[in-house]
Amino acid sequence: MDRRDFMKSSALAAAALMFDWKKAFAEGSKAPEAGNVWKGWKKGHFQVHFIYTGVAESMFMIFPDGTTMLLDCGDHNAIGRGKLAVPVLPSPDRHSGEWIARYVRRVNPHGKDVDYMMLSHYHSDHGGCSKFYADKVTRAGGAYIMSGFSQAAEYLDFGKAFDRCWPDYDDPIPLIDRSADNVGFMKQFYTFMKDHRGMEIEKFQVGAIDQVAMVHSPGSYPGFSIRNICANGRIASKDGTITDLYAEKKKEKPLSFNENGMSLGMIISYGPFKFFTAGDFSDKWALPDGSSFEIEAALAQVCEKVSVAKINHHGHYSMPSELLKALQARVYVSCVWDQLHNVAPVMARIADKSLYPGERIVCPGIFPKERREEDAGKPWLDVINDSSFEGGHVVLDVPEGGREYSITYLSAADESMTVKSVMNFKV
Repeated sequence: MDRRDFMKSSALAAAALMFDWKKAFAEGSKAPEAGNVWKGWKKGHFQVHFIYTGVAESMFMIFPDGTTMLLDCGDHNAIGRGKLAVPVLPSPDRHSGEWIARYVRRVNPHGKDVDYMMLSHYHSDHGGCSKFYADKVTRAGGAYIMSGFSQAAEYLDFGKAFDRCWPDYDDPIPLIDRSADNVGFMKQFYTFMKDHRGMEIEKFQVGAIDQVAMVHSPGSYPGFSIRNICANGRIASKDGTITDLYAEKKKEKPLSFNENGMSLGMIISYGPFKFFTAGDFSDKWALPDGSSFEIEAALAQVCEKVSVAKINHHGHYSMPSELLKALQARVYVSCVWDQLHNVAPVMARIADKSLYPGERIVCPGIFPKERREEDAGKPWLDVINDSSFEGGHVVLDVPEGGREYSITYLSAADESMTVKSVMNFKV
């Protein structure tokens, strides 16, 4: 069906979509697990916990052998957004770094010990900052800020960190170190953790297929692997070819680049199952001929079909058609801390079956009342999982073999780990 035919039949298609997904969402809320306490991780399963705070982006991963990784742990003044803010859960009484750490300790098979931490890029909603923090103490001869990752590290022990430009902070160009920026903040955190907590730090290698790996029992699950697809404005194809998307921009000798475009990203495979995540990877600029270069469209060239994809940049004017066509995900998950996330044009593209066939749903950390009222009547609203309406943690669970997976919503209103709904899928 071409786009003209798609538009002509949109009303009929929307009605069918509404019936199918409303029924599926209702069934998910009636699953045997709903209303009960989440049962936890099982050996051999790959899990991604999209932790909702209303403030930060944060994902906690458990690999099949029990290797763990906290990918992003931000903190910033999201409440200061006023009407654009979303509910901060469980409450604003603690900062996000502590809420995230408490969640990790509830689900982590190793308690407070976390094998890896990874910062996708240098923005406060992903790593924390010195502008907005839970506490400031004197430590190692100076003021030490507890925000995001550094606050979480008060409750968790990280073994190794992956960073996009360690140790010189000059890839692709020197990072600007401002005292109130999270660049200086993360530098201080890394130094303290390395010198006083024994944490290793390693530069994320674009194109590597074995850098982020299982450490407890790697030979037990040969179908599990992680391919590093992007970082520092470079993308890597399966054959190892690396393309620098900012090569021409560097010739202009800029003082800085958009941090979103520096985001690191991966495709995680477990048998036939694949999962895409790439931080806030988004940026674009005008070309001499007047056209626009969009780096996500270039990223599409090195991506492959996946089952589940995290939406880039919280769904804020991201995910162009080229990338959606390459990923062809059945499930899209987004980390939300603002009313301007999952904007209508992005949601419309994701729901557009003219881009690729098959059903798909969107599972945000929250899709609040204000957005539902603003976008009332839009056909794409039918693909938004209604368990998100009051906010919740989203848990992706992939059993051994990678032939099926589930999406579970847990209540974020408290720390009870109560299951709100469960939806099951075949790869």
